[in-house]
Amino acid sequence: GFKTCVFTNNWVDDSAGRLFTATLMNLLRRHFDLVIESCRLGARKPDPEIYAYALDALRAKPQEV
Repeated sequence: GFKTCVFTNNWVDDSAGRLFTATLMNLLRRHFDLVIESCRLGARKPDPEIYAYALDALRAKPQEV
């Protein structure tokens, strides 16, 4: 089968709307094998580090994705 991943360029949301953001992230986690949030990783797209992290986490090679 296929593994799926979502990359987000996001930030820690401490606004009044943070419940919406948290709910959305929880919904995403249910539907994807991996959800990578830039604010938690400390890297964001297009930084190669975020892609290297995803490949390692998914145990995939670049030519496989």
